[in-house]
Amino acid sequence: MTSHHVAEEPIKKVAIFGGTHGNELTGVFLVKHWLENGAEIQRTGLEVKPLITNPRAVKKCTRYIDCDLNRVFDLENLGKKISEDLPYEVRRAQEINLLFGPKNSEDSYDVIFDLHNTTSNMGCTLILEDSRNDFLIQMFHYVKTSLAPLPCYVYLIEHPSLKYATTRSIAKYPVGIEVGPQPHGVLRADILNQMRKMIKHALDFIHDFNEGKKFPPCAIEVYKIMEKVDYPRNESGEIAAVIHPSLQDQDWKPLHPGDPVFLTLDGKTILLGGNCTVYPVFVNEAAYYEKKEAFAKTTKLTLNAKSIHSSLH
Repeated sequence: MTSHHVAEEPIKKVAIFGGTHGNELTGVFLVKHWLENGAEIQRTGLEVKPLITNPRAVKKCTRYIDCDLNRVFDLENLGKKISEDLPYEVRRAQEINLLFGPKNSEDSYDVIFDLHNTTSNMGCTLILEDSRNDFLIQMFHYVKTSLAPLPCYVYLIEHPSLKYATTRSIAKYPVGIEVGPQPHGVLRADILNQMRKMIKHALDFIHDFNEGKKFPPCAIEVYKIMEKVDYPRNESGEIAAVIHPSLQDQDWKPLHPGDPVFLTLDGKTILLGGNCTVYPVFVNEAAYYEKKEAFAKTTKLTLNAKSIHSSLH
């Protein structure tokens, strides 16, 4: 029986991070609201703590001050000797790790929701870091089902070289929430409403789980990162082509070998190479120009989760 059923410890400590990127305003707006009035995010028997993770970047309405906070939560940066010479975000990461971690320890928070916006047409997206995590697959299944008919996609960033050390990765169960399209520095009511619903359903799931509800085995469709694609560039490293109109806003849609991907100023179309259909995400994301990423290729697969229930019941 044990191979089909997982008894998990009840969830006690949850955090909701906004402003990891200071110009992604939905999370900033919601977290500031919840810091003033947290009734909406409280659940019986659960500690839910909202936090503005990068206050200096939020104040300036910029993605970051010195470096990307959502890339520095590796053990090397977290273990660096505290000094004024460290980039602001590395010092901030160490503070957050002390408050909500330490990373990989028994004391760390159970669940961290990290709220993000994208300029790409990705709709409601949940970001998963571990394909073998029954608890999170069950949570994501619950959120997807609750949001239907509104689509909700799952982006799996598990990859030997492309996975990055996220702010939320200090939790036992890290959850990335990404909602778009929304320009950075802008608030849209529709995007706000969608993110709010995602958090509500995820907290309801945790509450039901803690109350002893059994969740039967389930399966979800996920899009797993394969490769990041840069813009075509000239000899001096400048961008030489833009996202093709037929690819723009087509996140999650199948892209076949031979389909248009980029368009040059003289009207030349650059086609997708390779021999397999991929599913593009983060198409033309504003914040990824500096990362030299025009879009990411994903492959679609199904993840299965065992039945779960709280070990208290």
